[in-house]
Amino acid sequence: MSVDSDAPRSGSWTDSPAAANGTSGRSHRVALITGITGQDGSYLTEFLLGKDYEVHGLIRRSSNFNTQRINHIYIDPHNTHKARMKLHYADLSDASSLRRWIDTIQPDEVYNLAAQSHVAVSFEIPDYTADVVATGALRLLEAVRSHVTATGRSHIRYYQAGSSEMFGSTPPPQSETTPFHPRSPYAASKCAAHWYTVNYREAYGLFACNGILFNHESPRRGENFVTRKITRAVGRIKIGLQNKLFLGNLQASRDWGFAGDYVEAMWMMLQQEKPDDYVVATEESHTVEEFLEVAFSYVGLNWQDHVVIDKRYFRPAEVDNLKGDSSKARNVLGWKPKVGFEQLVKMMVDEDMEMAKREKVLVDAGYMDAQQQP
Repeated sequence: MSVDSDAPRSGSWTDSPAAANGTSGRSHRVALITGITGQDGSYLTEFLLGKDYEVHGLIRRSSNFNTQRINHIYIDPHNTHKARMKLHYADLSDASSLRRWIDTIQPDEVYNLAAQSHVAVSFEIPDYTADVVATGALRLLEAVRSHVTATGRSHIRYYQAGSSEMFGSTPPPQSETTPFHPRSPYAASKCAAHWYTVNYREAYGLFACNGILFNHESPRRGENFVTRKITRAVGRIKIGLQNKLFLGNLQASRDWGFAGDYVEAMWMMLQQEKPDDYVVATEESHTVEEFLEVAFSYVGLNWQDHVVIDKRYFRPAEVDNLKGDSSKARNVLGWKPKVGFEQLVKMMVDEDMEMAKREKVLVDAGYMDAQQQP
């Protein structure tokens, strides 16, 4: 996979009067996505490509490509007529790289989805989490602001990915007017990013929106998040590669939706006449235990025969119940979720059953140790 290190400038239409109105001679609208290799980034890229955007993604340098979620839509940039997704090296901890790529790409829309997004891990690496999630958002906002000031491209629209974790211990249902009470370094950092976005909107007139997204899952969810950890275990246990699943608080209740639905809401926010903040949620809340019941019973298993409670997975400060009130998004944006809770769980189990079957082939051929999991 090729990553551009010196992409050409995207035309000179920004000097024309049409640019100020968000229109141009370019054949495609241009979007810049941080976190493009993540779950949300991959679904948003698919969505935008389907709407005929040119999509640029910023990725961090690594010894190994972490592009599994977008490999199926990747086209070599040398195939210039077909490659409408391009990747560039940058980092939210490096302000100069952010400004350079915004100047080079000249996006019409910027989606900040990048983060150290694991709540439990944020307790282990709080400094890094704050630098990337909070200050990283500030660096990107400032890069957009300074670009607008230098070029006059004031039509640029910015999306900041918020999180229901910002509400923390505030009782549900949680809406845009609910006070934040973060209970982790991740949640506190997301609160800072939220208010930085509001400040840049109010201070500089930037078209900047916060999407306060409640838990959204998919078969592309990271395997160390509880939902995917469960569905991966279901597949492996059913196939005979694993016997036990270790979890923490089974009574934690979350508003779980499908990530593919939620990225559409992100885009809708940036198509409005005025920038604003929106809660995106299914308005249903389910416990981890309920998730277990649906996932295990779907393949004819009893979760109680396999789940072991491990105290190491309890948070230092627990968030008991998150349930969103998304009436504003439904009324103003016309958005509503398409995938329900049970459909989501079964979708994830189906994918992970297939993955477990492929894994079993490797185990039987001697390419993988079947005893890696208890």
